[in-house]
Amino acid sequence: MIGVFDSGLGGLTVLRSLANRFPDVTFCYLGDHANVPYGNRPSDTIVEFSRRGVEALFARGARLVMLGCNTATAVAARRLQQSWLPGSGWTGYNVLGIVAPTVEAATQTPWAVTTPQYPQKFNSDLIAVFGTTRTITSGVYREEIRKRCPKVEVLQQICAHLAGAIEDEASRDELDGLVKEGVTALLEQTKGGVPDRAILGCTHFPLVDDLFRTHLPPATRILSQPQLVADSLEDYLTRHPHYLGGFHPQPRNLTMLTTGDASEISSRARIFWPDVPQFEAVEIGLLPGARNKG
Repeated sequence: MIGVFDSGLGGLTVLRSLANRFPDVTFCYLGDHANVPYGNRPSDTIVEFSRRGVEALFARGARLVMLGCNTATAVAARRLQQSWLPGSGWTGYNVLGIVAPTVEAATQTPWAVTTPQYPQKFNSDLIAVFGTTRTITSGVYREEIRKRCPKVEVLQQICAHLAGAIEDEASRDELDGLVKEGVTALLEQTKGGVPDRAILGCTHFPLVDDLFRTHLPPATRILSQPQLVADSLEDYLTRHPHYLGGFHPQPRNLTMLTTGDASEISSRARIFWPDVPQFEAVEIGLLPGARNKG
């Protein structure tokens, strides 16, 4: 079984892509809706909330957990992978994030390669990044792209209200206005240049990728995370097939968990995935077999 953890609902775009790509794999989704949004919280709090969510999914039988949230990935993934997991007692388990597949696609460089390699060290492309305030201010995309392609110009644009408008089921005209505002602001930074690629660095944004397509130059290639994550996970599981195993087989292929109100979350989730199964309310730390480690 594979787990997908998110602070809210945006990760459903990732889960939907994964479930379509791997119809025979059991997935368990956990949304920490009791603590959403993560973006205005201290980094240590985001790491702790993410750790608890990952551990809860491990306890449910997931051997591998994908952080389906840019904020959680940007702030917590590395600390969970390098500082927590090795001494956690969860031997043979792993945590992945959604930044790595996106950076790999943007740079055409494997994530494991962290120094410039020919020909990418001479790459002078222009890459646009659209995201929420916390993802953009973390600088994770600019930092990781320029590790691999130091001559690439990375321009970032905060779309502060777009994710919230999507969840609030704003009209298409309102969403179009927000996308146009973000794209216009970014293109002003290019001083007439055309971005070679545009990263939609929020898992809500694939729901309006057609609007980004409308307002971005035709030559700009849009990198949308759900597809990139599915491609990357397919490659990863080919190399690490043991993560498809699990200790607690589930009676259905999709289990949906929330720390919030299950009825409310199930209703709101339809925006992201009309056929998504009903959510079940849980308390992190009280899931069967969960271990609370300091």
